[in-house]
Amino acid sequence: MRGVSHLDTGAAGKENVMATTKRHSTHPGFHYHIDPEATSHDLMNEATEWLQYARSLTRLLADFIHEADTLDCQRVAHGMEAIGALMHMGVQCTAQAHARMCWEKGMDR
Repeated sequence: MRGVSHLDTGAAGKENVMATTKRHSTHPGFHYHIDPEATSHDLMNEATEWLQYARSLTRLLADFIHEADTLDCQRVAHGMEAIGALMHMGVQCTAQAHARMCWEKGMDR
């Protein structure tokens, strides 16, 4: 049964993949500081902007790959890492916006 770890025959492999993914989920040397004064609305706008950058870079990379006769794997890997960093920033902004909305909702009660 998929999704239930003790009944899923592929669960052990998934957990191994997830552990590997978690190790690589941070971007070494990459530090993005979120403005403590930013509102949740500002953060959601910023997250949208970062994710649009990632989408645009994904399209550019896809076009590059489709049109290339040969691929420079290192350049493709760098492009993918850049997309991952942009997505990471978008996710961080979204998470911070969500936390602030929850905090604001709790303060209103």
